[in-house]
Amino acid sequence: MRIHSLLLREALQRLGWPGACGVALLVGGAAYALLGLWPASQDMQRLQVRAVEAQARVARVASGAEAAPVAPGQQLSSLQQSLPAQREATAAIDRIYATAAREGIALARGEYSLALDPQTGLARYQILLPVRGSYPQLRRFLGAVRSELPALVLEDIDLQRKQIAETQLDGRIRMALYLTRW
Repeated sequence: MRIHSLLLREALQRLGWPGACGVALLVGGAAYALLGLWPASQDMQRLQVRAVEAQARVARVASGAEAAPVAPGQQLSSLQQSLPAQREATAAIDRIYATAAREGIALARGEYSLALDPQTGLARYQILLPVRGSYPQLRRFLGAVRSELPALVLEDIDLQRKQIAETQLDGRIRMALYLTRW
């Protein structure tokens, strides 16, 4: 180690102050290129790839192969068009009960409440159902209800087992059905 440091000192003395400043500038420039410019060039390459992907998507939308993205102002109206009307609430509840019967789940009389949101024009029908069934039955029931009624949201589920060895669960399921007010 000492020999290397002696050789370095001799080389710096031969260069003098101007040479030592030049070496420091070269080292600083290399460090800047490595730590500053190289990551920026990587970011630039990623942005170029995203730009090419965006141009390809624009071409697909222009040709009709892909649907145009929904503007933020149109999202609420497209959501409202996809929701069932408020007068169809009883049919939706009948579908919930029919799905429960198919899965062999006992649904007791539930509690229902309707809330209207004046800002969005949506009606929120909150449903609280006491349930009794096995865990696999309840999972299948919830999956089937969600696929049949996309406007239904599972808000809370509370399941209890009276004894550890018992396979039947008692509980409550709280759901909200979103409807348009037309």
